[in-house]
Amino acid sequence: MKKRIHVNQHVIRSNKKNDEKEPVITVKTYKSNDYCHEVIIDGPSKVIYSPDKPLPCGAKVWIETDAGVILLTNKINKNTIHIETIKKD
Repeated sequence: MKKRIHVNQHVIRSNKKNDEKEPVITVKTYKSNDYCHEVIIDGPSKVIYSPDKPLPCGAKVWIETDAGVILLTNKINKNTIHIETIKKD
């Protein structure tokens, strides 16, 4: 299944403004949008820059892959950060 991975600039700006650490990486497929802090791509992929034909969300640079991916997110408890796997594909 094709996946498109990109960084959401709106969330980056919101995190800075509100002193938050919400996930900024989006992994899109035909059936879902998942958000995370890190992505491990387990196979071939390509980086695409398409300023004249951005994705519907507005992204002009993204990664495409048919390989499996592992999505990781940071959970912050007091002063400790735990990295959790939220989805494997």
